[in-house]
Amino acid sequence: MELVPVEQMSAAAQWLNETFATFDYNILEFYYNLHSSPIGGILDVFFEIYTRLGDEGILFIVLSLIMMLFKKTRKLGFGMLGGIIIGALFTNITIKPLVARPRPYATTETFYNWWNSVAHGLESEYSFPSGHTTSTAAALFPVFLGWDKKKSWIVFPLIVLMGASRNYILVHYPSDILGGIIIGCLAGLIAYFLFDFLYHRVFPKNKLGRTILYSDLGEFIKKKKNKA
Repeated sequence: MELVPVEQMSAAAQWLNETFATFDYNILEFYYNLHSSPIGGILDVFFEIYTRLGDEGILFIVLSLIMMLFKKTRKLGFGMLGGIIIGALFTNITIKPLVARPRPYATTETFYNWWNSVAHGLESEYSFPSGHTTSTAAALFPVFLGWDKKKSWIVFPLIVLMGASRNYILVHYPSDILGGIIIGCLAGLIAYFLFDFLYHRVFPKNKLGRTILYSDLGEFIKKKKNKA
């Protein structure tokens, strides 16, 4: 695979590579050293499986749709789905094509060799920001905002782990992960308050909205069982 020369990169990509060069290198070297350590075999499997959970945001889309079936979790389900959609608009539709940052393995021979040693496949599109991390943060941040605060903190380790998995397999720079977390949390925040507004101001004012608010699959199943 031919590396992308610096002069062929966009100004934004060059700025990111120069500004975060030391930060990105040190963290990617840390993950490569983990891969080369005695526990590397276990980590290879773990991170390969974990990173696949974020592919196309499918897992979170399915979870959000399931949550939307039940009245108690419907608001969070709407927030999750809205966050994923807004995050994708920010990241995949807007920022990635504009920045056009090549993947780490396509920029330097060192990163290429590290990536090749992990034996992970090529990734499509550009590198900044991380789409997997964006969708994970966008889906889970509304859960943090709307769930019991004694439990909702668990979303942050899950988001960080997704970013770590993308760094471990050398398909993203750590600065891509930071960008993904910031954009994803912003998308989740917008989605959460948007659907909070719809729930309290818009839905109660029309028949369809009231149906969305008060229909519940759990209650429907209970009624069916009682009739049986």
